[in-house]
Amino acid sequence: MQKSSCASAKCTAGEAGWHISRYNLSAPVPGSEAVAIANLFKGTCAEYSPLELYLLSILDRLDEHHPIIERFAKRGIITRIDERAALDMMGREACAGPHGISLTICPTMNCNFDCPYCFENHRPGRMSAEVQDDVVSLTRRMLKACGGRHLSVTWFGGEPLLAIDVIEALSLRLITLAQEFSAEYSAGIITNGYLLTQKNIDILERSSVSSCQVTVDGLGGQHDATRHLAGGGATFDRIIRNLRDGRIPFRVSIRQNVQESNLAEVPKVREFMEKLAEESGNKLDYAPAPVYGNKAADERGSRSVLLCGKDSTDICILQEAGRFTAGRGHFCGANVLWSVGIDENGNLFKCWESAAEPAHAFATARDWDPEKPLETSFAPDNLTMYLNTALPVTDEECRDCVWLPLCVGGCPHRRLFYGKNCVAFRNHPESYVLALHARIGKNPPKEKS
Repeated sequence: MQKSSCASAKCTAGEAGWHISRYNLSAPVPGSEAVAIANLFKGTCAEYSPLELYLLSILDRLDEHHPIIERFAKRGIITRIDERAALDMMGREACAGPHGISLTICPTMNCNFDCPYCFENHRPGRMSAEVQDDVVSLTRRMLKACGGRHLSVTWFGGEPLLAIDVIEALSLRLITLAQEFSAEYSAGIITNGYLLTQKNIDILERSSVSSCQVTVDGLGGQHDATRHLAGGGATFDRIIRNLRDGRIPFRVSIRQNVQESNLAEVPKVREFMEKLAEESGNKLDYAPAPVYGNKAADERGSRSVLLCGKDSTDICILQEAGRFTAGRGHFCGANVLWSVGIDENGNLFKCWESAAEPAHAFATARDWDPEKPLETSFAPDNLTMYLNTALPVTDEECRDCVWLPLCVGGCPHRRLFYGKNCVAFRNHPESYVLALHARIGKNPPKEKS
């Protein structure tokens, strides 16, 4: 802990600079006298007894050496630092600090599905051998420039399994390159699951893919209504057959895009996936997520009735409580210089929601040099506008908001092109705290100094 600044021999906690965190949220624990307190800056949630709550209420008057001080401090509910200033510093550091390399690679922007809410306008084509050479050269430059010890790849699209040969060939080269720089290599894939055959699973395993995301929007016809083939046609049975019959050595996250039409099926889909995991022996994790509006879906006439901002509170809470972490200065890789998306033509983007929009590209894999990021960009504004959405934000409402460590200004892409998007459950803090308490509050992890 930080040393006391009190000049006298005996100080109160208040005189020593201790104060209650500005990022605490609390909720009474049903059926008990305890209160759950979550600290969004430190990423903790725990129960506190009436006695502890009383001691917290008289913090200013406690002796600075009272044993409860250390416990409160380790959990972050009291502090001696300016947490908002710390978040600002973390935001600045996130943009260009010596991070590992994160690449989202689209071997094709083509897709065999036509989902009404998809944020992409798909197109034919696949990554050529020349562009693959450019991707490898770019990765070498990035590893050399940042001294990164980790290279993370996400295979995306379109439907990436339509170009499984590109994934296999490029993976081998990137893994070899990571070994040359003594960098740890990891990879994941986001796929609709229709082509997740055993042959392709084996190729992904050889390509060091360790995680996979597949979307299932409901059971049977409910899924097929929004996740259908581009020319029409059901997909549910084949996806489930792949998940059941395949020997899948990596973890699969089953995402349900929740909208009004399938909201009632959330418990059924969860139960179905839990049973499927048990029957198949595969590691399947279910995670519902609300559907958001987007330009591409609006233009094609989305048949999805969106939830977010309406009935999405419970789904958003479930989603966010599952990935609760300590406060950070940036929302995602769009705020980080060392994280880029690459389309099949070698164009570079800061957000995968922009990958189907050539106007949002900032450079090419052939030309971009992270040591000269602006000079080697053909559209540097498309780079800087994303990086500059990291903290500190200039919006005073955001700066004063208790949710800042969690949302850190919100999704950069949505903030830039759709306006500020606040936490969907910002007016339901107690529900969020109780969701955290149900997950970690009853048995908090061992405290660290």
